This record gives sequence, structure tokens and C-alpha cells, in this order.
Amino acid sequence: MTFRVRIAPSPTGNLHIGTARTAVFNWLFARHNNGKFILRIEDTDTERSRSEYTDSILEGLRWLGLNWDEGPFFQTERLEMYKQAVQGLLDKGLAYRCYTTSEELEALRVSQKARNQAPRYDNRHRDLTPEKEAELKAEGRSFVIRFKIDDSREIKWNDLVRGEMSWQGSDLGGDMVIARATEDGIGQPLYNFAVVVDDMDMQITHVIRGEDHIANTAKQILLYEAFGAKVPEFSHTPLILNEEGRKLSKRDGVTSISDFQKMGFTPEGLVNYMTLLGWSPPDSTQEIFTLESAAKEFTFERVNKAGAKFDWAKLDWVNSQYIHSMAVDKLTDLLIPFWEEAGYNFSQTKERDWIEKLVALIQPGISRLTEAVDVASIFSTDTVDFDSEATEQLQKEQVKSALQGVVAALDSEIDAANAKDIIKRVVKEQNVKKGLLMRSLRAALTGEMNGPDIVDSWVLLNNTGLDKLRLEKAIALAAD
Repeated sequence: MTFRVRIAPSPTGNLHIGTARTAVFNWLFARHNNGKFILRIEDTDTERSRSEYTDSILEGLRWLGLNWDEGPFFQTERLEMYKQAVQGLLDKGLAYRCYTTSEELEALRVSQKARNQAPRYDNRHRDLTPEKEAELKAEGRSFVIRFKIDDSREIKWNDLVRGEMSWQGSDLGGDMVIARATEDGIGQPLYNFAVVVDDMDMQITHVIRGEDHIANTAKQILLYEAFGAKVPEFSHTPLILNEEGRKLSKRDGVTSISDFQKMGFTPEGLVNYMTLLGWSPPDSTQEIFTLESAAKEFTFERVNKAGAKFDWAKLDWVNSQYIHSMAVDKLTDLLIPFWEEAGYNFSQTKERDWIEKLVALIQPGISRLTEAVDVASIFSTDTVDFDSEATEQLQKEQVKSALQGVVAALDSEIDAANAKDIIKRVVKEQNVKKGLLMRSLRAALTGEMNGPDIVDSWVLLNNTGLDKLRLEKAIALAAD
């Protein structure tokens, strides 16, 4: 048997990290078992579905490296199949037309709430006589199609994450609406029904999704049985939680994959971190791995039942591992768009070799691509502003004469070896401590007291002719 799994997002919003993590688990399971990973777009909510959200889903999955084997399939292109499936249940007497009005349903809810009862439909139109149905039609009532649920039924399944699961039919809220109506007959299918029809048609063997779908699973199993179809295996994965232990939502800020991309996370780093949200590898000390290497180890025995708390610091660390080990030319290509957006015109004014030297310089100190904007700012402008710490450094004794010695020793162009020779010479000639000179150089050249290696920074600034200008500005501010 070929294992077949699917990810089925709704294009009513951008690709959410929860949906993306579910896609990761589906992809890993499919690749581990040499199966198929299928993409389905559940776009039957025509009022809220948007093409731009579909684009976000497709682009986000591609960016993460979650290539699919079949699809994308769109539910709106499969409506005739759903109508035929609904009619099949009507013909078998397993579904019926319900003419209950919205006002009647609201009155029922109010009555149940007054009696402290859980809201549920009372199945009042389950056994309408032809005469009564004709009477309701004559009143001009619209209808929905409801699927009959046996309240006495116990629905069981073996969840690959949670073990034996059981649900009572009486807890499913009464007969389930599976389709709306139109003037000429059966209309738009509802989620639980369309999902089952799709999964049967696509021969899905394993349904892997978040634990918030557990109640839907009980309803869907009843539908599989009504169609006489094989019920797939189910795996309900833990939800992603915020710091307070609640389900991660838009209220927590960034949740869409496109937002994480804009924040400077790499696809490799983000997908690596998402893999760890609810799953642990056999080697508990291993935290960095590619999708392909994770797929070799992925099983549901190592998926947790408890919710996975989102940890920004851990994500930053994982992402930094990929940035620090990335080839300089690749990292350069990733950073240039961030620099251009910030107004840095490195790609227009600097040679590629100079830009790659800058990237190699700042690479060890950044965790996100966006951090390269601030770190590289000193190389993007002709002038530099001195912060309070740099200003304080420039006011110390011997700083002015030491910096004057550096300027006097400057050649037209220097490399790291020349720079170090100049430092040694000035330390000896000016009789200053090397630490004082190095700190003063950093203050003069960068305007702050922290940053990448100061010698390499000096060389890059020298290549653009900015080092002497900054040194002279610092000398002017330094104490006599």
C-alpha cells in the first residue's frame, strides 16, 4: 500500500505557522514511508476565500521546501462530485432535507441555554412525511441537507498520536448539516462532508492534523461508514501554544509564514524549528537537521500529546546555525534585498567581492537576516554618528594623539596585514596600550563600542575611502 497524506488549507488567510507545521509533519511522514504528499485548497467558503491567500499558501509551502506530489486541487472545481455524493446519501435515507428556519434554531438555542443544556439540533425534520415536506416548501422555506447521527452510537478509532479515542454520538450536536441548498437543488457542501468526499476520492490513507479537529473526526468516521469506504488512519498533533499556554493566534503577533520570512528567518531554519514543535528525534541532543534527514527518523511514536510552546529564543538560535554555516555567496544573495529595502545601495556602488567580504565579516554575529541591516549601517553612509560610549572613549587621554598617529601612517589602501602593522607601530611610537588604541579605532570608525572585528571593518572602510574621513572627524572631537 502506498501511503497518501494531504495538507488542505483554506485560502481565507495567509499560510499560518500552525498549518505549515501540519504540512511539515505530513511531508515528513510521506517521505519516511515513500508515500505521496498531496495539496488540496479548501476554497468552498467563497465569501472569505481570496486568490492572494491561495498564492500565499503555494508560495509559503514552496519557500519552506515542502514540495507536493499531486495538486493543488481546488474544492470549487469539484462541486458536481459533492452534489452526487449528497444525493447518494439522500437516496439511501441516510440524509434528509431540513427546513428549520434560523429563527427556530435560535429559539431552540435560547431554550437549551435556559435549561443549561449543550446546544444541539433536535432532529425535528428527520422523518418528515411527504405531505409535511410539501407544506414546508409551500411556505417558501429554504432547506439544508442533514446527515443522520445515531445518538446511541459510540465512535472509536486508534489515533497514532493519542492512542484509543472514543466519542459518543449524543455529543455531536444532533444531525449534521452537510450541504446548503440552492433554488434548483443541492448547493455548497460543508467542511466535514467535502473533506470526506475528497479524502475518499484522493485515496488518503492517513489524516494528519491538529488536535482541534478531534470532534470532526468522529463525525467524519460516520460519513466514511455511510459511504461504505475504508476509514483512514488519524493522527492528531499537538497545537502550537503561546507563552501563556494558549493556542497561538493572530493576537500573539506574527503567525503567518510570510511574516516570518520578512522578519529575516531562513526557510531551512524555520522548517527545522517547526519540526521540533511537537516531535523529538531519536537522538535528543540533535537539534539541527534538514527536512530530508528528519524524514528518515520521523515516526508518530515520537510526537508529543502535549501542546508545543513557541519559543522565539530557540527559533533565533536554530536560525542562526543556518546563517552561520551558509556559503557566503548564498548569504549575500539573501541579504542584498534587505539592504536595498533599507536604502543601502551596495549592489549598485560596490564590487561583489567587497560585498561578500562584508557578509563574511558580519555573518558570525547575526541570527536573522534583518539584523544585517543594523550591523552593516556603518558601511552604508559617508559619515558616522558617535553614541555616548564612543564619545566617552574619544575623550580619554592619549586617544587624540594615537588616532593622529594612525592617520599619519595610513597608506592609500590597506589590507588586514597593513592595518595590524599600523596598530603595532602607533602603539610603540605613541607609547599607548593596544587595548586603548583598538577601542578608540572602533569608536572612531563605527561610532559605537560593539560590532564585528574592527580590523576587518577598517579594511572595508578603507576600500571605500571612508576610514580617513571618520578618523579625522573623531580627532576633531577628541580631547587634547
